[in-house]
Amino acid sequence: MRSYFVPLSLAAATILAASCGDNNNKTTLKDDAGLTALRADSLAKNIQVLASDSFLGRKPFTMGEDLTIDFLQKKFAAVGLEPGNGSSYLQDVPMVNITTVAAPDMAVTTPKGNFKLKGLEDYVIWTNKTENVSLDKSDLVFAGYGVVAPEYNWNDYAGIDVKGKVVLVLVNDPGYNSGDSTLFKGKTMTYYGRWTYKFEEAARQGARGCLIIHSTEAASYPFAVVQNNWNGSRLRLDPRGKNEKHADVIGWISGPAANKLLTAAGYDSTLLAKADQKGFKAVPLNEQLSTGIQVKAEYNKSHNVIGKITGSKRPDEVIIYTAHWDHLGVGKADEKGDSIYNGAMDNASATAGLIEIARAFKSLPEAPERTIILLAVTAEEQGLLGSEYYAQNPIYPADKTVANINMDVLNPFGKTSDIIVVGRGQSDLEDYLLEAATKAGRTISFETHPEAGYYYRSDHFNFAKVGIPALYTERGIDVVGKGKEYGEQLDKEYNDNRYHRPADEFDASTWTMEGAIEDLKLMFQVGKKLAFEEKMPGWKNGSEFKAIREKK
Repeated sequence: MRSYFVPLSLAAATILAASCGDNNNKTTLKDDAGLTALRADSLAKNIQVLASDSFLGRKPFTMGEDLTIDFLQKKFAAVGLEPGNGSSYLQDVPMVNITTVAAPDMAVTTPKGNFKLKGLEDYVIWTNKTENVSLDKSDLVFAGYGVVAPEYNWNDYAGIDVKGKVVLVLVNDPGYNSGDSTLFKGKTMTYYGRWTYKFEEAARQGARGCLIIHSTEAASYPFAVVQNNWNGSRLRLDPRGKNEKHADVIGWISGPAANKLLTAAGYDSTLLAKADQKGFKAVPLNEQLSTGIQVKAEYNKSHNVIGKITGSKRPDEVIIYTAHWDHLGVGKADEKGDSIYNGAMDNASATAGLIEIARAFKSLPEAPERTIILLAVTAEEQGLLGSEYYAQNPIYPADKTVANINMDVLNPFGKTSDIIVVGRGQSDLEDYLLEAATKAGRTISFETHPEAGYYYRSDHFNFAKVGIPALYTERGIDVVGKGKEYGEQLDKEYNDNRYHRPADEFDASTWTMEGAIEDLKLMFQVGKKLAFEEKMPGWKNGSEFKAIREKK
């Protein structure tokens, strides 16, 4: 979800490419080796299958998963990939499917009178617990951003005990709303700004519940996206045998509903602004909330699908390409009555892209010296669960994993002159991409909406958390022959009308796949360079993941 980009000039690109050009690459392969194996027709055909109605939106624990993993195993075998987990193409991912039915409203008790908020319209709640949960006149506390960050000298929970209470918190970071570049990373979201962190911290503080005040700008998506979670099912990794902490009730509340709570407590939006200031203290609102959620828990296993090409010289060193195969399944019907969330762009496109990358590596006249792993992970849409499980239970050790190249939503339209790097200045892989792009006559650009926190929103993040250098790109917007404005229109149309909606379907009338193939070429070239060199790429100075890698 982006509107503009910052290009890296060709001159600057050439300088940077030259600076990273000597990477001990001793292969005699031609620069274009393997590129012709990447084909738009086969990419389109595989996307069309994965995004068909018969695959039911590819939600884990459904027939859609069975069809998807069967399809991928057959495709991996057909292109010549070896099983990536011993004799199997599958890695079991134990999870629990939590189906919730929330009460239709939430009762609010205040000294000035009582009222009710309406479920779905005013708020959306769910739970990570596997038994029924409730709030019974639970005290409400406004806890700013809900952040405890010692490195930024920030603690929204200082001086207050929220055990058994509900915390009301803002999305994003203090630097975002204030515009103060000295707070956290200013407009650039840190992990403290992600909704997942806020629920985690509330649980660590002993809160009974956590409600995040929604803002389309600060969250980077409309409330309608959140509403898709109402009274549905959500997955999480199997918690049995683990000592995990979770608040009973978590969710989002709309901006107007939050203002209603503040007004009833005798406050207004100025209270929210105070949360941007250093030394902010949480404020009890003297209100109580009551509601409940009925829970049904189903334990089962989903699956990551993994294939490999064994390295010829350093087989214990691996390069992992990832894409998530799952989407949202069958859910709330749209205005046309369509209830299948096909996920053609998100992420049948990149899942099919893994097959093309595999074919390209298999077509090389020399086998890669390092092992190439193609990993299609499950449950990204449920919170990056498949990649989290792999990172916690790696088949190939993290200290021997050279890099992760993650693909999430390819460009099905025309070619772009640019490709966008998410997470500027994180790892050396950015330089590898720059070199590949420069040779192809393209430029790399950087997200200009880092406040959206995209670097923490796809599967590469779980690899980064264990120290593995990770590259994540997005499709460019400078469409060849049509310009940036046209590319921005394509982005806006997708974000407004298709993202996480049933309308994300394969479109044979407009999808040429030319852009996707050009981007896949760059992803392949980065991996190919890594596969034939001895150097281990690292994290750049200033990256929060650098110390983790160095310890390994």
